[in-house]
Amino acid sequence: MNRAFLTRYAWLSIAAALVTMGLKTAAYFKTGSVGLLSDAIESLVNLAGGLMALAMLTVAARPPDEEHAYGHGKAEYFSSGVEGTLILIAAVSIWVTAVRRLITPRPLEAIGVGLAISVVASVVNLGVALLLLRAARKHDSITLEANAYHLLTDVWTSVGVVAGVGAVAITHWEWLDPVVALAVAGNIIWTGVKIVRRSISGLMDIAIPVEDVVAIQKVLDVFRSGGVQFHALFTRQAGAQKFVSVHVLVPDDWTVKRGHELLDRIEAEIRRAVANTVVFTHLEPRDDPASWADERLEHPETPGS
Repeated sequence: MNRAFLTRYAWLSIAAALVTMGLKTAAYFKTGSVGLLSDAIESLVNLAGGLMALAMLTVAARPPDEEHAYGHGKAEYFSSGVEGTLILIAAVSIWVTAVRRLITPRPLEAIGVGLAISVVASVVNLGVALLLLRAARKHDSITLEANAYHLLTDVWTSVGVVAGVGAVAITHWEWLDPVVALAVAGNIIWTGVKIVRRSISGLMDIAIPVEDVVAIQKVLDVFRSGGVQFHALFTRQAGAQKFVSVHVLVPDDWTVKRGHELLDRIEAEIRRAVANTVVFTHLEPRDDPASWADERLEHPETPGS
């Protein structure tokens, strides 16, 4: 399936990042709030993440070729990994700025205007994030999902910053602003770590979701009759593409044609049960001991090796 159309969501994310970055930077210059500055810096990370998402979604949409027979789906993990790393870098920069401001407090100015601008930026981020999240779930895209959750984190970050600046306006305790910025940085770090960990899991050929494995097992159960058995069910995921392999054991007296027809039906039912799935089946005689020697991931050593 051609997924090139997903790049339009990346362009939307880039546009939202540019708009919110401009708004939040204006809010910072109006108020001098380091909390609002931290919010603006995170929008800069959103922009970098959107650009990376655009590049990797473009790569992931390419069809298989001689050097990439299984497609380019794993490119999406690079996007989410880079975005997670950028989030962590931004958090460190926010932390440094907040500590300096905590040591040397500075009164805030034009708080009402600054907060109003920040709220508008948050509404923009919220709308785009919900749209990206819906598209990510519909099209099974980890890149769009990472982008969406990053924007949602930005929304909650903005809520915290607005609360901190509002508290300063009420109490006149300037130290509350950098303290909120430190809390924002902690929240950003947590988000970055989760995104990076998921990216690493994908690059390590993580298995498909449990619910998909259950759906596959239900399909196989339908065919467990007439002496047909299964083993060596292995799965992995590369971006939106899922791969399933299973060995099908049939009675020894079956013809190749009969076995082949069975495999065709099994593969079709698995693809119907789990979308975006490539299925590999291997036919084996049920009563041959050698057929049961490859149940595990490890392959038995050949004699003399």
